[in-house]
Amino acid sequence: MPTNKLFFAGSGGQGVLTMGQMVTYAAMYADMNATWLPSYGPEMRGGTANCTVVISPEKPVSCPLIYEADNLVVMNLPSLIKFEGMVKPGGNLFVNTSLIEQKPTRTDINVYNVPANDLAMQLGNARTANVVMLGALVRTTNVVPVEMIYKIMEKTFSGRKAALLDLNKQAFHTWKPE
Repeated sequence: MPTNKLFFAGSGGQGVLTMGQMVTYAAMYADMNATWLPSYGPEMRGGTANCTVVISPEKPVSCPLIYEADNLVVMNLPSLIKFEGMVKPGGNLFVNTSLIEQKPTRTDINVYNVPANDLAMQLGNARTANVVMLGALVRTTNVVPVEMIYKIMEKTFSGRKAALLDLNKQAFHTWKPE
């Protein structure tokens, strides 16, 4: 498996940084090399948020910066507009169609339409939209093993958050490709 470069983008409060962290930790649990580099605006919620994740199964990752992504996740329209051009030809773009009505302009990439917020609302918890999107990404690309995501979920949703574990596992498997 070659090095995989991922970019997650949205606004603060959408769980964009959490998605990137979970993929990074899952890669590390699977004995791969990984980096996570967050970037966010000064606002607590609603400001810009994005992160890069670089995963390499064999070589150490020397730089967390990327200029071209194998996989891009966009959770809102400003992120689609700003970052669509970052996907390498033949790469994957995951679009949160619950909040983004505009179609991507690229024809040389694979586009996956994921109504993450709508599916999360069907589960009864809007805050699981990022996990719905995470499931779409991981299950489509196999960038990290699903079992490792489960390990991370068990750590993340423990203690006071233990009641959220089953809901998030369900959210992870909610989206089905068209």
